[in-house]
Amino acid sequence: MLKPLIIGIAGGSGSGKSTVAKNVADLLTTASVAFIDMDAYYKNFPKLALDERKRLNWDHPDAFDYDLLCEHLKALSKRKSIDKPEYDFVTHLRRRECTRVEPADVVVIDGILLFVDDRVRELCDVKVFVDADADIRLIRRIERDTHDRGRPLDEIIEQYLSTVQPMHLQFVEPSKRYADVILPRGGHNAVAIEMIVAKIQRRLQRGTSAADGQRTP
Repeated sequence: MLKPLIIGIAGGSGSGKSTVAKNVADLLTTASVAFIDMDAYYKNFPKLALDERKRLNWDHPDAFDYDLLCEHLKALSKRKSIDKPEYDFVTHLRRRECTRVEPADVVVIDGILLFVDDRVRELCDVKVFVDADADIRLIRRIERDTHDRGRPLDEIIEQYLSTVQPMHLQFVEPSKRYADVILPRGGHNAVAIEMIVAKIQRRLQRGTSAADGQRTP
């Protein structure tokens, strides 16, 4: 069977990665699409108290289970289903239940530190970095964490200043150099998203044509 195309979308927290991923999927009407969020692969620390978990640096590469992420990406690339973890951002723990992700023609994964690990970069066929100004990213992060994750404003700001901003400068921003495409203005850049989708469609067509050629006697 034709190997799925893996699209990696990286960028700072609040840059609009999820919006880009959704818009790309919406435009890929002729292919099936599977989503993976890198946030699901935070390491689990059930033996630590909640206050201790809150003090961990969740914006450092060491906070992610890259081994499991690579294992799942390899499985999807072989057209095998996976059980993706689910993460609770209030308790900072993995939930008991997982989400079954079925194989698809295109696998889209987004995450702030996606391109930091060389194994993940090797597995991504197309690498997109979503760029956005720091003030825009902070505003979006505040809106998301207060409305969707139930966090108080003072906790959000303290985390941003102590870990989010420094880790962005140390790890996220430098990883931009690995991208095939740098997309400014996030999910609102319709022209750039259409160009990315056109590139993906061409890659899919070339793969299908090559597979058909191999099957021709």
